[in-house]
Amino acid sequence: MRIESLPLAGAAVVHAEPREDARGRFARLFCQEELRELNGGRAIQQVNLSLTRQAGAIRGLHFQRAPKAEDKAVRCLRGRVLDVLVDLRRGSVTFGQWCGVELSAATMNMVYIPRGFAHGFQTLEPDCEMLYLHTEFYSPEHEGGIRFDSPGLGIRWPLPISGISPRDQALPVFRTNCEGTAL
Repeated sequence: MRIESLPLAGAAVVHAEPREDARGRFARLFCQEELRELNGGRAIQQVNLSLTRQAGAIRGLHFQRAPKAEDKAVRCLRGRVLDVLVDLRRGSVTFGQWCGVELSAATMNMVYIPRGFAHGFQTLEPDCEMLYLHTEFYSPEHEGGIRFDSPGLGIRWPLPISGISPRDQALPVFRTNCEGTAL
């Protein structure tokens, strides 16, 4: 595995280094020891899988508040997505900034998202399957989110939006001066 830092403090892309031969290929997709520097040794508590059928659909931007804040490692198992991270950590040098990483089954890359970030993605082709590794159990009373189209963020989604859940449409707009959106 090769770890590449992203412009947002603490976030990274983890690249698998597959080995191929006549039989096919093999790659390590997760290694706690290699990721220890990023996640401080926090163990994976929950693994989730999503399937999004339409190209252009958006899921997110979601997070969990303390004391159930979580690190996530997210990988695309089928298809291709633009994965977006937003730093919501007040006092961070990258607070209120976002970055996007294209994840795909072909590249076998994964994005590491520290606690204090909102996360979402847009599918770039149909039938995208995503795998999420979480360092904390899901807690409905600690969940939060911000709107995918918050003007203060200016996220540039690459495709016209083909679908978004009513729940995600109802999320609050991100405001740097609004106590309700920061963690």
